[in-house]
Amino acid sequence: MSGIFCSLRQLSVAYARGNAVAALDRVDLDIKVGERLAIIGESGSGKSTLARALAGLLPDGAKVGGEMLWPALGHPPRPGRDFGFVFQDPGASLNPVLTIGEQIAEGARRHLGLSWKQASLRAEELLGRVRMPESGKAMRAFPHQLSGGQRQRVAIAAAIAAKPALLIADEATSALDVVVQAEIVRLLDGLVREDGMTLLFITHDIALASGFVDRIAVFRDARLVEAGPVHSVLSAPASGYTSALIASHRDLTTPPLIAELSS
Repeated sequence: MSGIFCSLRQLSVAYARGNAVAALDRVDLDIKVGERLAIIGESGSGKSTLARALAGLLPDGAKVGGEMLWPALGHPPRPGRDFGFVFQDPGASLNPVLTIGEQIAEGARRHLGLSWKQASLRAEELLGRVRMPESGKAMRAFPHQLSGGQRQRVAIAAAIAAKPALLIADEATSALDVVVQAEIVRLLDGLVREDGMTLLFITHDIALASGFVDRIAVFRDARLVEAGPVHSVLSAPASGYTSALIASHRDLTTPPLIAELSS
């Protein structure tokens, strides 16, 4: 891992609703080439605004200050080509009237200049890579015929169809049960390693992220609280807020709350 993929300097975003509401407040953060960086925070902390600012997906009227520099690319990233985006709700990000194969192939055809036949072959190959059962049959299916976990696999395949350098996963596991969450995390980890992508993994679950990322950046109330290697942040957090997030995590070895309340 070497070099800086993206450098944020005093990045601020405000949404104009009467008095402007700060969604990001003077954030300084470097995203390294090839790293897996987790953006951690509660709802309203600014983590999704950060993702949308990087992707150029902020709503009209948003006020942006500071700088976003792209040393690795030399230019702002092109949607679909330089970055892929996996959203929280795969059902909302997939077109209900197009087949799975058409939706994945479209990105490869548009951004890689492939014919429809070539793009369809790539789509089926990608469905195999995301471990979709019966990928040939899935190519002809529609989103409503798939489970939530399967739709998220399709969304990931579509996001990487054009071989992007950056993959942004914004709460991509929060709508799934814990077993499927673990499967999707393993899938993302394997894909970014195989393709040498940079991953921005956005989540409120510090325990889930800490199992596979390289670094953690913690956000609270639109500000970056701290950032560092995952082991350093977990073992010696610099912020009381990060300590509270770690302390509040309850894993499978923790006695169930119901048993505690009934005792």
